[in-house]
Amino acid sequence: MPTLEWLGKSEAVRTAQSVPHRLLEPVPELSYGDLDTDNMLIQGDNLEALKSLIPLYAGKVKCIFIDPPYNTRSAFEHYDDNLEHSKWLSMIYPRLELLRELLSENGSIWISIDDREAHYLKVISDDIFGRSNFINDLAWRAADSSNNDAKQFSLDHNSILVYSKSIGWLSNALERKEQDNSHYKNPDNDPRGPWFSGNISSPNPRENLKYPVVAPDGNVISSPTNGWRWSRERIKQLIDSNEIVFSQENKRIIKKTYLSNQKGLAPSTIWSDVHDTGHNRQAK
Repeated sequence: MPTLEWLGKSEAVRTAQSVPHRLLEPVPELSYGDLDTDNMLIQGDNLEALKSLIPLYAGKVKCIFIDPPYNTRSAFEHYDDNLEHSKWLSMIYPRLELLRELLSENGSIWISIDDREAHYLKVISDDIFGRSNFINDLAWRAADSSNNDAKQFSLDHNSILVYSKSIGWLSNALERKEQDNSHYKNPDNDPRGPWFSGNISSPNPRENLKYPVVAPDGNVISSPTNGWRWSRERIKQLIDSNEIVFSQENKRIIKKTYLSNQKGLAPSTIWSDVHDTGHNRQAK
């Protein structure tokens, strides 16, 4: 697997292994409620704060979201966002190592970034979390309007890199909306309700699924290039149950996918509706 090398990487790796343990000390005048609660606000260096959480929460955190400096070449009131590139990489590496220790086996980490450092962050994260645990790069429309002063492109989106601790992580399904169901119809008054024509082709080439299907008028329908999605016996069962029907001209088969069998939808990787997902101007 490709890895990223930069000036100071070996020191960054050593830093991840040698961060000193610090005890968290409550501040009574700023505290509220039960001191034994799992809810905390921690003030201090975030690398040391992460290390202080390891004894308490290693392997227990189900979801982590971080919004690291984007290295925008700007100086803000509370931090300098203008690090030399290799120093930025050395800054982020040990923090990701500690965050991985905190993740539970069914946990995930979500990292917000833009394209100044996103591609380098991706390679580092592949190394730390495992390339096979990369879930997706979400495109979040972070600007509610384009930059009129932009000379090349208006940078209107941020990336959110999503990694899991282990293979097999699944997202929560979203509730279906009316627009998601609009293509389901019931032209033949099927008692099972609205349906649409589903995929009939095998996802991969399968010689044993390549066979002719004979229509009611005797017309022979050849299989798709990869073969049918089902065995000969299964297609006969679906025809008998009216879940597969023939087109009006008897030249193709139609597999009904019923709305009643559909569950929630997986989230999209494109977050373009600023009313749902917010934008940077609101963050002020």
